[in-house]
Amino acid sequence: MSSASAPVSLPGDPPGGKKAMLVWGIGVAVYFVAVIFRTSLGVAGLDAADRFHVNASALSTFSILQLLVYAGMQIPVGLMVDRLGTKRVLTIGVVLFTLGQLGFAFSPSYGMALASRALLGCGDALTFISVLRLGTRWFPARRGPLVAQLAGLVGMAGNLVSTLVIARLLHSVGWTAAFAGSALCGVVVLVLMTLFLKDHPEGHEPAPVRHTGGAFVRKQIALSWREPGTRLGLWVHFTTQFPAMVFLLLWGLPFLVEAQGLSRATAGALLTLVVLSNMVVGLVYGQIVARHHAARTPLAIGTVAATAVMWAVTIHYPGDHAPMGLLVALCVVLGSCGPASMIGFDFARPANPPERQGTASGIVNMGGFVASMTTLLAIGVLLDATGDNYRIAFSAVFVLEAIGLSQILRLRTRAVRRERERLVASRVEAVHVPV
Repeated sequence: MSSASAPVSLPGDPPGGKKAMLVWGIGVAVYFVAVIFRTSLGVAGLDAADRFHVNASALSTFSILQLLVYAGMQIPVGLMVDRLGTKRVLTIGVVLFTLGQLGFAFSPSYGMALASRALLGCGDALTFISVLRLGTRWFPARRGPLVAQLAGLVGMAGNLVSTLVIARLLHSVGWTAAFAGSALCGVVVLVLMTLFLKDHPEGHEPAPVRHTGGAFVRKQIALSWREPGTRLGLWVHFTTQFPAMVFLLLWGLPFLVEAQGLSRATAGALLTLVVLSNMVVGLVYGQIVARHHAARTPLAIGTVAATAVMWAVTIHYPGDHAPMGLLVALCVVLGSCGPASMIGFDFARPANPPERQGTASGIVNMGGFVASMTTLLAIGVLLDATGDNYRIAFSAVFVLEAIGLSQILRLRTRAVRRERERLVASRVEAVHVPV
């Protein structure tokens, strides 16, 4: 098998095993709850508009602010994880996103609700990079792509809880009880994490960080960004994640109900289909990338192309409403966006040493959320400007896809060449290590 076909085992790799699965599972449970809280607004968008008496632009501000906080914190979070370790960072995250969800439940005004979503976004921002770091500390490098895809899959299961459970609770017990009740999940994972989570297995302690301060932070960021694999990872994440994120986080339900004339129940079922498709595709992509690293770029570009085609055919369908078969196909294809975005981390991971993994992952993770935030705002503004013309508003997706795809094509050859050079160098070094 060629050097670019599959990741290799490295000296000092953690062994994995049952204990690794248990500890990592607790970290993933934290991310699962964070995604439930993050996406709970997606099924409550119309309810929020009625509760706070706001228009489309103001409604999109909820998600934009949440994502702005999330994206803006990714590099600081990466640095925090590299410096403080996973458990401390996750603990702070759980406390913040639980308080944010609870505050959202009791917010009497639009302003307080915005502050609560910002607090939630702040806590949410601390979770995923921490879980990725936990995976690299507990599992061997060859398991990295699959472990990352599994983490994303569990996160999408949290989205499934939002579409199936939170939506029903909203219409059975009401706004306050639904959001306050869901906040109890944060308390449960906080207890589990406090009792059982460990940063790394025994005998695999990371090297101590000897330097701190502004100069060290700037150096960490600069060295991570200098790697073509980090930049390629960011643009892969940017280009692939946001179409599904925008659809699930806020605008999918209004589009299906208001523009396509579906009932809320049918629209909710289609949102659920996106999540289910994501979970299935995540397993497939994880297995493919774990066995054939050369498939990373084709998978990413293929997902972007398929998404663009389905999005264009759906919103420009000649008629008042797209047929159900087309909407189903759109939702199935959107389900591939999340797994494709995880490929971005598979470019950044081999490009950076262990002491920069958190920082590099933070840079990559900014991509999709910056794109999502930009698109959420653009759609909201265009809907208000055009009298709720979804055909025009949703065309904003193509602009960001074109920008991201051009960067992927520009960086892909350089990143792969650099990765091969590092792999050859590591093998030569291993051969000459004295025994």
